[in-house]
Amino acid sequence: MKLITIFELATKSESELRVLYREVFNVAARGDRESLEHQDALASLENIHCVMISRALRP
Repeated sequence: MKLITIFELATKSESELRVLYREVFNVAARGDRESLEHQDALASLENIHCVMISRALRP
């Protein structure tokens, strides 16, 4: 899995972000904790979460 950047996530809808979060979470959950794929998945989850939170805080 490649790292998903905040820039890439900015174009996604809220529902697309939720689906993507679930997919990436599953990759992280079943991956080897020492692998680059697992690390990229965790970083991608953090990026997705940041985008979702920033949108929720907008008036």
